[in-house]
Amino acid sequence: MSRILIVEDESIIRSALRRLLERNDYRVDDAESVDDATRQFNLNDYNLIISDLRLPGAPGTDLIDLAKAVPVVIMTSYASMRSAVDAMKMGAVDYIAKPFDHDEILETIGNIIKLRSNDENSAHPTDTAQTKRRHEMVGNCSAMQNLFTRIHKVAGTDATVLIQGESGTGKELAARAIHQQSARANSPMVSVNCASIPESLIESELFGHEKGAFTGADATRNGLIEAAHGGTLFLDEIGELPLEAQARLLRFLQESEIRRVGSVKAINVDVRLIAATHRNLKAMAKTGEFREDLYYRLYVMELQMPPLRERGEDIIEIAQQFLRSSCEKLGSPLLKFNDDACSTMIRYQWPGNVRELQNAIERAVILAEDQLITTDLLGLDIEPDSLAELESNFASGHSLVAETDVNERRPEQNLSLDDYFQRFVLENQDSMSETKLAKKLGVSRKCLWERRQKLGIPRKPKD
Repeated sequence: MSRILIVEDESIIRSALRRLLERNDYRVDDAESVDDATRQFNLNDYNLIISDLRLPGAPGTDLIDLAKAVPVVIMTSYASMRSAVDAMKMGAVDYIAKPFDHDEILETIGNIIKLRSNDENSAHPTDTAQTKRRHEMVGNCSAMQNLFTRIHKVAGTDATVLIQGESGTGKELAARAIHQQSARANSPMVSVNCASIPESLIESELFGHEKGAFTGADATRNGLIEAAHGGTLFLDEIGELPLEAQARLLRFLQESEIRRVGSVKAINVDVRLIAATHRNLKAMAKTGEFREDLYYRLYVMELQMPPLRERGEDIIEIAQQFLRSSCEKLGSPLLKFNDDACSTMIRYQWPGNVRELQNAIERAVILAEDQLITTDLLGLDIEPDSLAELESNFASGHSLVAETDVNERRPEQNLSLDDYFQRFVLENQDSMSETKLAKKLGVSRKCLWERRQKLGIPRKPKD
């Protein structure tokens, strides 16, 4: 069992991180400062040290020299990202931005510990597979298959990529897939959420600054673009970038060089840019909210992330993946969805997309009292049953039979709704697509799929 030392002065964060690691089978000790850690423990007894950057007394980076061969991960807030980059230059193996995501911190810790010892490289193959499964995109619908094809094509180039889609659709996963399939895969990928950094700091964070460039700039700092040299820079929510920073970013894209804030000297950088946004940049460019020249620089290759509500049966596949992950993280036996829960997830509109699905499933696992995840545990505010629409259409005669010529047979008066549905689908599915079938029946594709499941009517195999 691997041993980890946490050095953090805030007791709430320290205890929360300790509980998380202990639940995942790590032996954990903690201290509130560097002095406390060196006084109580032998640093060389640990497989990993996780320390806050700013501590009472000595800074967390002092542990890098004190621990010698033991890897040190530095925790820092987003506003101190430039300090995290400096910490890595001093010898820290990685940094974790607070507030941290549980899956990401567990993945980071697992990778560091496995790389440190050759003997442990093959000890946890299942963990590696589960971690990879958590972070890969899945989907069999046509929109996702087209997306995978585009990712594969663009990954082999250094072209700038603009990823568009609603919040929660997995834009960062797509960016990581591009990076991992590219020739830059062994170089860093630096991810920045433009909406999370204060407007007054964004230029300094991206481009760095010289000593004395502004009040508080007591030392020269490298920016995140420099930190990504040789690799990939992912700018999430680029639509939130201030106009001044947009001008600097445009020059970086045109000339492959940057100037730190307060400097007149240009620095050449080799960085591939991937940007993402949920906003309409073209419309923003027309109103002057986004630079038009930058928009066209970004619009070399566009990837469109489909919303979850349009991905059909993919929803169940993704839900199963999240269910396995949540059960593993929460130490629960593997649960399963009942039929009604699956039907509900298909019908629900998912305004928060994949992120909302993940949260709903984690909540359901926490609340579950037996082996089944039911609709009420998911806590979804489902709209009225779409099947009522079909029943209404059937009752009013608004269907294909009502729209075709008078010589075609109308539904017999003694046919039930299910009989009529089954007969119509079986008679027409050879000549109609699913979209046309649904349209002629006057219902959505989801409603059509749901009714097929209930009546056991398989889709006609593709040639």
